[in-house]
This record gives sequence, C-alpha cells and structure tokens, in this order.
Amino acid sequence: MTEAELIAGCQNGESKAQKYLYERFASPMYGVCLRYLKNQMDAEEALLNGFMKIYQNINRFEAKGSFEGWVRRIMVNEALAFLRKKEPLHMAIEDNTVQVASVGGADHDIAEGELLELLRILPAGYRAVFNLYAIEGYSHKEIADMLSITEGTSKSQLSKARTMLQRRLTGQKAIIV
Repeated sequence: MTEAELIAGCQNGESKAQKYLYERFASPMYGVCLRYLKNQMDAEEALLNGFMKIYQNINRFEAKGSFEGWVRRIMVNEALAFLRKKEPLHMAIEDNTVQVASVGGADHDIAEGELLELLRILPAGYRAVFNLYAIEGYSHKEIADMLSITEGTSKSQLSKARTMLQRRLTGQKAIIV
C-alpha cells in the first residue's frame, strides 16, 4: 500500500488502512513517546491517544508535507500533553544544589536502551526540552511556544540537561545537598 493509498483509505475510514497505519508507525512512534515519558504504560497510553488523534484528524494532513513528520508531531504533542498532566515541566534542579562527587571513565558507545535510561533520570522539563531540541530538531522559539516557557528557559533547561547527561556519561554522580 502506497502512502497516498494509506492516507486516502484512512480518510475514508477504512479499517484495513487504519490497521496498516498503526502497524507501520506504532513501533517508531512508541519510541518517540517513551523518550518523553518515564514508563512504558504512560508511553503506550500516549501512543494510543496519538493514533486516535491521527485517525480523527487525517483529513487535515496536507500532502505538501511529510506524512511521517506529521504523525511524529502529533505523537510528540500527545506525549507532552501527557507529561504536563503527570509531571510539572517546570520542575528542575537548581544550579546551587548539584555537586560533583566523583570522576570515572566512561564508555561513550552506549546502546539505545542505555540512552533511554539516561533520559529517564532527567527531570521532566529537562527531558522535554532535550528531546525537542536535540532529537526532534525544534528551535528554542518553537520549544518555548510548545511548552509555554521563554526561550531563555528553554536554553537553560537544555544546558542543564546536557550537563547532567555528560556527568552521567563520564561516571560522575550528581548529589543533591
């Protein structure tokens, strides 16, 4: 089934096309949701809600854009909406409460699963901004609009997220005092 046939079938409410759409995008979009949310159940719920929105709004898709990009954006927005309900995005560790305790060697060739685990340790706000900027490719202005924060807050959250991840990768541990 071509992408155009898939979209047309979904727009006509054909269950075969909807099933194919789910089978084609469920796995990669689950990964997107899991990067934003801490556990599998939350990611699955966001994924299912995202697919419902896709099915309900597929008539709004404009063929001049990437269909996969449109699907991904819906999933990101759904994961962020779920995250807002579950965890306050403004939660962050203040600069003066983190101290470096030890330095160790690090193996920078980490597996995808290890990266997901590293992202899960980040506070909700750091995790959201890091994912949106470093992985999804949004600008700080776009992130600020999406999360209802300032561009400066977006830049600060990204910087703090990177610092926290770098400390974990180099074997340093952040201690809250």
